[in-house]
Amino acid sequence: MKFSKTKAVITLSDFFKLNFDENSLWEYKADDTDLLTELVAFFRPRDVNAVPQVSLKELLQLLTENDRYCNGLSLYLKGILSDKKFSHILTDAGILTDAVFFFEVRKRLFAKLLPDQPLKDTLEYVLNQVFYVKTDPVWINTIPQEQLEELFDLLKFRTLYDSAESNSPLAELVFAIEVLINRITGRALESEVIQMVPEYENLESPFLALQKEFAAMSQKLLEENRKYVSPNDIGYRQLLVLRGQCADYVKAAFKNSEKYGISIRVNQSLLRIRQQLDRIAVLLPLLVIDETDGAKKDTISLAFNLITYNCDKNNVRKLINESTQLISYEITQHTADTGEHYITKDRKEYFRMFWNASGGGIIVGILCIIKVLLSKIDTSAFGHAFYYSMNYAFGFIAIYVLGFTLATKQPAMTASALVRALEKSRKMQQEGEEEGHLSFAIFFARVFRSQFIAFVGNVIVAFPVSLLGIWAIDRIFNYNIALTKWFHLMEDLSPVHSPAIFHSAIAGVFLFLSGIIAGSVANRDKYRHVYYRIQEHPLLKKSFGRIKAQKFAKLYEQKYAGVVSNFWFGVFMGSTASIGFFLGLDLDIRHITFASGNLALGLYGANYNVSTDMIVWGIIGIGVIGLVNFLVSFGLSMGLAFRSRNIPLSELRPISKAIWSYFKKKPGSFFFPNFRAAK
Repeated sequence: MKFSKTKAVITLSDFFKLNFDENSLWEYKADDTDLLTELVAFFRPRDVNAVPQVSLKELLQLLTENDRYCNGLSLYLKGILSDKKFSHILTDAGILTDAVFFFEVRKRLFAKLLPDQPLKDTLEYVLNQVFYVKTDPVWINTIPQEQLEELFDLLKFRTLYDSAESNSPLAELVFAIEVLINRITGRALESEVIQMVPEYENLESPFLALQKEFAAMSQKLLEENRKYVSPNDIGYRQLLVLRGQCADYVKAAFKNSEKYGISIRVNQSLLRIRQQLDRIAVLLPLLVIDETDGAKKDTISLAFNLITYNCDKNNVRKLINESTQLISYEITQHTADTGEHYITKDRKEYFRMFWNASGGGIIVGILCIIKVLLSKIDTSAFGHAFYYSMNYAFGFIAIYVLGFTLATKQPAMTASALVRALEKSRKMQQEGEEEGHLSFAIFFARVFRSQFIAFVGNVIVAFPVSLLGIWAIDRIFNYNIALTKWFHLMEDLSPVHSPAIFHSAIAGVFLFLSGIIAGSVANRDKYRHVYYRIQEHPLLKKSFGRIKAQKFAKLYEQKYAGVVSNFWFGVFMGSTASIGFFLGLDLDIRHITFASGNLALGLYGANYNVSTDMIVWGIIGIGVIGLVNFLVSFGLSMGLAFRSRNIPLSELRPISKAIWSYFKKKPGSFFFPNFRAAK
């Protein structure tokens, strides 16, 4: 016979019998939080989403029926919580501590792995030991208010307003609000923040007024020995008005970022001010109660807020979401403006896109030949990475400067323009216009056919240019440059005989990153007033004249971000294989236009003695590579654009239906513009 040991399940009643009966074992643990941790564990659900409400009825019944339990628990909790400082939680927990984004991320990640342990004389230490699960505020918030107030009465807790001594909870609360206001004022008066809101330049700072008003209010409470103020108190009402003005100041600064640009540091400073203002909005009402009611409720509310702030202090996801939203909006705003140029409206623009893409195909065909020649240089992996990177970079820059089009660069740009159009269609829907999603579907069809003709122009032209180039070199120098590389060039195109799909996905990521770089550079230069600096540079005006300086500034504004973006895209593309070689990983890139050129080089290198299967898989591979290039870069860009504008992903369903419905009605419009018959 086998015997199995099972751990005895301890009930809440057993817990009180063991620790709070006539033996009073709790007195031996009076200085530890272990008993409180065990007690909380009885009520903490395993899945907070599965429990709509947590009840304290069993606990309340035990305390009501047994005075020894009630008195013992009351003394224990008062001993644990007595004279514990908590102002640090109110002023710091969940609020940015610095304007350096990556420092804050590293700090919170480290705190998740190895939590900070404050001194034992602070309430933060108690909360760290007891409410250490991040979902604790969720289930605590489901406990009925009347049960919490009954427990408050049974344990004979004092309210927040029973004492105004220096170590009292009320004094801690007032001190926390004062610290927050002083920090806000100091940060808001920094020159980097002030320059974001020039409209406030000649007005009195609302932050200084808030600081003065609260100082007067706290002094009044101290002198009159009052522990709270009336809801109708003029000073309190003025504080609420000033706090609202400060919030408007921050909103104006964020709104002006579209006009003046914004840096990550200023974004973090404004975000910190907004967080502190939100915290003050929660804490200020705790100083206000009616003469007859509110003390108990406010005390419980303060306790819940302390638990919530402490559990949320190391939330990395929330930090990243809040910190990156505005920056991503500014980046996608630039790419949306740029993306409008990649979307054709009519027949004329459609064919112009084809010719621009054909020009890009010519340059890519030349780049394919140069890369094969560079591969023959006897150098290190780093040397090849450098040569390939410069080949790609200067080629992409040439395409951009000459006004040609590289089809795969479009998705990262047009995605933001699509989301901007989606915003308009959503607004139309909200206003009751049924044509909202239909207008988006029509716009999407324009985008799709623009992508289609750009791909066609790139692929069709890159092939003959590469073929003509390798043939000319062979004729002039009697040297077939792809003679020893043709098999490698052909095999790399096949999605079944090589990791072409994975490699084309890597290229899609780089296409997305290049769009991010373009937007971030444009935003940075706008924030730093680079264009205006160039325009008004005294040496430039003296050397070239005011008009030429203005033209140069305009050229810089229009082209520089794109040049930097294309340069880094070339570096990414050219160095990937060498980095993979260094790491021992099969890393490389596959790009649809280069794939077309490589197919031509491979065919000529083999003197056209290539199996039908290899040719078929090569052609299929070009299509697959282009599709993956498009899907990855477009998907990432759409995700960023959705994130930057707070559009829920659930919006994809109705717009997908609208696009499919429009496609069934007019499938040709997704590939060709509407040709009107001549009258």
